[in-house]
Amino acid sequence: MFFLKKKLIPLNEFFPEGFVDIHSHLLPGIDDGAKDLNDSIALIEKMASYGIKKIITTPHILGDLYPNTPEIINTKLKEVQNELKKRNLTDISITAAAEYMMDEQFSVILEQGNILTLKDNFVLVEMSYFSPPYNLYEVIFQLQLKGYKPILAHPERYNAYHNDFKEFYKLKNAGCLFQLNLLSLTNHYGPSIQKTSEKLLKENMYDFVGTDTHHSNHLNLLRSIATKKNFRKIENLLSNNKRFFK
Repeated sequence: MFFLKKKLIPLNEFFPEGFVDIHSHLLPGIDDGAKDLNDSIALIEKMASYGIKKIITTPHILGDLYPNTPEIINTKLKEVQNELKKRNLTDISITAAAEYMMDEQFSVILEQGNILTLKDNFVLVEMSYFSPPYNLYEVIFQLQLKGYKPILAHPERYNAYHNDFKEFYKLKNAGCLFQLNLLSLTNHYGPSIQKTSEKLLKENMYDFVGTDTHHSNHLNLLRSIATKKNFRKIENLLSNNKRFFK
C-alpha cells in the first residue's frame, strides 16, 4: 500500500488574481521582519511569484520595542517603493499601515488620532498572546467610537482563549473582525493553534486572511497550505481580501 501526497495547487493559482495581503512585515529594519532593503525586495519578489502583487504591509507599533510612527513607516515605505521602481518591478503595489499592539501606549496613540489604517477605517490590532489587556473591551469601544473597525490579527494565536472559546464570541459581538494567519493552517505555530484555527473556521468566525510574512522561511512554508481542501475552507476569505482592500 502506498499513500498519495496531498496534491498542491501552485500558489499563483491558489491566490485569486487581485488578492491583497493585509498582514506582513516587509519594511526594512524597523521591526522583526525584513532586515534591510535587499531583504525587503527579495521577500516582495517571492510573494509576487506566488501571485501576491498587492500588499498592505503592517510593521509593528509596539511600545518601546518597536516605537514606530507613521513618519518612520512612510519613510521606509518610500524607500521600498523607489527600489521597486528602480528594479522595474512596476506590477507590484505596496502600501503600508501598521499592526498595533493594544497596550497603554496604543490608548495614547488613539487619543492623538494619528492612526495608519489598512484602508478606509480598518485598523489591524493585536494583543499579548498570554494575557489580554485588562481594558480590552474599552479599547475596542474607543476604536469604534472614533469610527474605526478593528481587525484582530491571528486570534487563533491567543493562547489565553484556547480553553475558553466563548471569549472569541465576545470579541466578535464587541465588533472585532478576525484575520487568520495562513500558516495557522499548518503546524508551524503549534498543534493547539492549528486546532483553534480549524474550529474558528468551522464556526465561520474569520473575515480575512494574511500571510504575516516576516522572513523567507514563512514564504517557503506557505507553499504547503495550497491544497484543494484548504482552498475550499478559505475561498470566501481570499475573496474578502480582494473585495474590501482592492
